[in-house]
Amino acid sequence: MVLPETVEVEAPRGADATVVLLHGLGADGHDFESLVPELRLPASSAIRWVFPHAPIRPVTINGGARMRAWYDIAGFDRRGQDEAGIRESAEAVRGLLDREHQRGIASDRVVLAGFSQGGAIALFAGLRQPARLAGILALSTYLPLADRLAEEAHPANAAVPILMAHGTHDPMVPLTLAESSRAALGERGYDLDFRTYPMAHSLCAEEVADLREWLLRVLPPRS
Repeated sequence: MVLPETVEVEAPRGADATVVLLHGLGADGHDFESLVPELRLPASSAIRWVFPHAPIRPVTINGGARMRAWYDIAGFDRRGQDEAGIRESAEAVRGLLDREHQRGIASDRVVLAGFSQGGAIALFAGLRQPARLAGILALSTYLPLADRLAEEAHPANAAVPILMAHGTHDPMVPLTLAESSRAALGERGYDLDFRTYPMAHSLCAEEVADLREWLLRVLPPRS
C-alpha cells in the first residue's frame, strides 16, 4: 500500500503518542498545523502530529472540480455517499496507524482525528480499527455509511472515547446531520461527548480549549 504523503510536527523530545488529523475537503495536510501551538499543550505532552494529504479527485457537489478529497460527495443521503472512496481512504488511514505502531507508538496512545470530510473518515476508520485507540476526534462532521456500523464495528473500539464538536451555524455540514450521527452512535452505546459552539464550519477559541482538555485526558503526559 502507498501511504498518503504527510506533514508532521514532531514532539520536542521523543514521541510517546500520536494524533493523526485528517483535513477537510479541498484543504491539505498543512491546514491544521497552526492548531498545535494554539492548543498550548504542556511540554511533557510528547505528541507527534501527523497531517496526511488526501488524494486529488473530482468532487461531484463542486461541479466535478478536482481537489484534495478523501472521497467524492454527490449528497449526504445513502445514495449520494461514495462507499468505495470512503473505504479506500479508511484503508489508507489504517496504513498510517500501522506505521505509528512500527515507529514505537502503542495503539492506545493514538488519537484519530479529522475535520469535516476528514472527520467522517476518522469516525468510519476508527470504529472499525482492530486495535484500541486512545480516542476519536470528529470536528464539524458526520458518521458516513451509518447503516453499516452495527455489522462492521470492531469490538476493540466499542468503548473508545469520542468527541464530536459542531457549529450551530454550519452551512456546509448541517447540525441536523451531526445530531443524527450522534443518535446512531448513542444507540450503539459509544462513549460520546457531543458539543456545539456558536460558529459556522470552522473552529473557535472555546472549542480549542475543550480540545486541549480532552486530549490531556485521553493522552495524559507520561512524565
